[in-house]
Amino acid sequence: MHFGLAGKTALVCASTSGLGRATARALAEEGVTVVVTGRSGDRAKEVADSLPGAVGVGCDLVADGGAQQLLTAAREAVGDLDILVLNGPGPAPGTALTTDAAGIGQAVATLVTPQNALVQAVLPAMLDKGWGRILSISSTSVEAPMPNLSLSNLGRAALAGYLKTLATEVAARGVTVNSLLPGRIATPRARQIDEAAAENTGRSLHDVEAASKATIPAGRYGEPDEFGAVAAFLCSTQAAYITGTALRCDGGLVPTL
Repeated sequence: MHFGLAGKTALVCASTSGLGRATARALAEEGVTVVVTGRSGDRAKEVADSLPGAVGVGCDLVADGGAQQLLTAAREAVGDLDILVLNGPGPAPGTALTTDAAGIGQAVATLVTPQNALVQAVLPAMLDKGWGRILSISSTSVEAPMPNLSLSNLGRAALAGYLKTLATEVAARGVTVNSLLPGRIATPRARQIDEAAAENTGRSLHDVEAASKATIPAGRYGEPDEFGAVAAFLCSTQAAYITGTALRCDGGLVPTL
C-alpha cells in the first residue's frame, strides 16, 4: 500500500533512536522529507544520513526556547511542515504519594508545554493547506496508568486530553490529531528498563525479559519497525477519517477494550 505521502515534510521529535527513529524511517521510506531531531546535532545528522532525503537537527526541546529553535531550524531545512510527530522521554519515576508542585511543573514542562508550542506553530500552515497530520508517540499509561510513574502518567494524560480536544476543533479542516500508545517494544530504552529491573531484583536479564513477555498476549516484545509502520499509516492519506484516537500498539498487553 502506498500511503500517498511522497513530497510531504515531517518533523519527528526525539528521532535519533527507538520509536522516534523507527517512525522517521517509515515516513522517509514513503517519500517524506523528514527532519530528524535529538539533543546531539551530530547524532541527528548521522541518523538522517542513513535515511532517504532526511535532514538532521540538534535541539533540546525542553530547554527554554527549545520548541521555537527546533521549528526555526526545521523550516529552514524543509519549509512548512505537513506532519508533526511528538515524542520524547518522560519525567523521573515516583509515587503519587510523593508528587508535589515542583514535580507537576516538571511533568507539564516536559510533556505538555513544548508540545503545545510545536502544535500551535505548525497548525496555521496545515489549516491553510487543508491537510496536516499531528501524531503523539505516547504510552499505554494513558489508558492504564503505570505504578511508580505518577508524573509521567499525569503529563501524558494531560497531553492526550489536549490533543483529543484539538482533534475535534480541526477535523473538518483536513488535519488529523492522534496518539499512538506503545506497549513493550524492543528498543534500547526497553532493554535499559529490563537491565535495571534485573539489577534491582537480583534476577537475570533473561528471567526479567521472560516474565515481561509472559504478560503480553503476543508472547514477545514488538519490533520498532512494526510500530513505525503503524505511525506512518496514521499519517497517511488513507487515514484521513481517523482522528481524536488513542491507538494501542502493544501486542494485547492492556486488558481493556
